[in-house]
Amino acid sequence: MYNYDRYRQSWAPVVERLSYSLNAEQMVCSMTTQLFHFPGTQNLKGNAELHHHLVPASYHRITALGCAKRVHRGETHQSIIKALIDCVNNGLKEDKEVNRWLQVMKKNAPAGLENFMNSISTWQEQAEHSLAYTRELLQEMGYEIGVDDGNRHINRNLLAKLVGYFFKKITYPRVMYSIR
Repeated sequence: MYNYDRYRQSWAPVVERLSYSLNAEQMVCSMTTQLFHFPGTQNLKGNAELHHHLVPASYHRITALGCAKRVHRGETHQSIIKALIDCVNNGLKEDKEVNRWLQVMKKNAPAGLENFMNSISTWQEQAEHSLAYTRELLQEMGYEIGVDDGNRHINRNLLAKLVGYFFKKITYPRVMYSIR
């Protein structure tokens, strides 16, 4: 399935597209988390559900980018490519749910937040398109992408514990925001 010549291809476009996707994901995470702190949107319908899928989507992007960087720098083990492909596929699956809950949020957002919510949607679209393009690049490079059979998904409970651990270690300054 994998041979050495495939590793000698340029991985720069894959790294670049995954970086674009991760950057857009950072904006989605930042903006939707900010809604937990705005008066009137702390309990916005769909936001908690969105984050249930946004956290693993972010994890898969981070892992895919790390794998691509390793191959770009010369590592050649086929398990790196398998992890990269699985993470791209899993990230795209989580994106579908993120998008579904983002639509719920947009319908339930208070008046005056239309532009803010549309901006979140635009960032989410960029995150999805960049990840989908990465998948196409991998196919063009000759890798079998296929649809994941679900056996290699990360255990959600383990992921929740890891994320909880990291968030406990971080302290955030208290800052007040206002929407105009």
